[in-house]
Amino acid sequence: MIVIRNPAARKLLKILIPAVLMPLAIIIGVTLLEQKNYALVATVVAILSLLLFAAGYEKKKTGSRRMVIVAVMIALSVAGRFIPLFKPVTALTVITAVWLGGEAGFLVGAMSALISNFYFGQGPWTPFQMFVCGLIGLLAGALSAPLKKSRLLMVLYGFVSGIAYSLIMDIWTVLWYNSGFSAELYLAALLSATPHTALYAVSNVIFLWLLAKPFGEKLERVKVKYGV
Repeated sequence: MIVIRNPAARKLLKILIPAVLMPLAIIIGVTLLEQKNYALVATVVAILSLLLFAAGYEKKKTGSRRMVIVAVMIALSVAGRFIPLFKPVTALTVITAVWLGGEAGFLVGAMSALISNFYFGQGPWTPFQMFVCGLIGLLAGALSAPLKKSRLLMVLYGFVSGIAYSLIMDIWTVLWYNSGFSAELYLAALLSATPHTALYAVSNVIFLWLLAKPFGEKLERVKVKYGV
C-alpha cells in the first residue's frame, strides 16, 4: 500500500486531486477522447481516488486497517444499489466520510459507482458519476463535526446531496447529448428527472435517519479498537 509520509505532499494531494486532476481527466474524456475511451477515464479516476485515500494517512498499518473497513462499506454500498427505488449508496458514503474521513468517503462513493456499473451498465457517464459521488463523501468529511452532533443536519445534508447529484449529473447529460452546454436542454433534463431526484433525496433522508447512528457507533468502536 502506498504511504505518503510528507505532510506537505499529503495536503497538496488532498487539494490537487479533487479540485484539478479529476476534473481535468473528466473534461479531457468528454471533449477530446472518443466515448469508447470512457474505461480509460474511469480507471484514471479510480487510481486518483485511491491516491487521495492514501493521502489521508501517514502510517501503512493505519491505512491498511482503514482500507479493510472502507472495502466493507463499498461492498455494502454496491449491494445497496440493487434495492429497488430506495438506495442507501449516498447514506453509506456520507456515514463513511463522517466517521472515517472525507478521503474514505470519496473512495466509497467513487468505487461504489464504478463497481455497481459493471451490472447496471458502464458508459461515458461512469467517470462523471464516480466524481460526483466522491465529492458528496469528501464534503461530508469536511463537515463531519457538525454532522456528527446533529441528526437533523445529517439528514438535511443527505437531502441536499440528492438534489445536488441530479443537478451536477445533468450537466454531463447536456454535454453528452449536445455539442456544448445549453441552458434550455439543461432545464429540460432537470424537469424530466424531477421525480427520480425527489425519490433519491427522500431515500437519502430515510437511510441516514435509520443507519447513521448504529453504523456510526460501530465505526467509532472499530476506530478505537484498531487505532484507525
